[in-house]
Amino acid sequence: MELRSLTRAEAEIMKILWQLERAFIKDILAQMKEPKPAYTTVATFIRILEKKGVVAHTTYGNTHEYYPLISEQEYRKHEVQQLVENYFDNSVGNLVSYFLTDNTLKESDLDDLAAFIEKNKGKH
Repeated sequence: MELRSLTRAEAEIMKILWQLERAFIKDILAQMKEPKPAYTTVATFIRILEKKGVVAHTTYGNTHEYYPLISEQEYRKHEVQQLVENYFDNSVGNLVSYFLTDNTLKESDLDDLAAFIEKNKGKH
């Protein structure tokens, strides 16, 4: 199954599941910011996440404990690939160029980026 992008609400639930590793809906609700959604709203989003293939559950009587089927790193990689494909002509260079010309990077960010590039040269 191909990984699909998550809505903001779905991503918020996934972040909680990645942190907790396994959780009941009440546990997820407890971690959410105010104003907290209704229990049934979270349950609906969990069912959607299961249909998307990113969450599964273990049944205990009439309750379910949910857990992620993908790691946060896998999802982050997917989202960055989608960003590069959809907005930067499938070019990481175009993405970096955008940040450089848009003046959104601070000098310390550029120093960090240069150090990272130097450290990782030849590894790929």
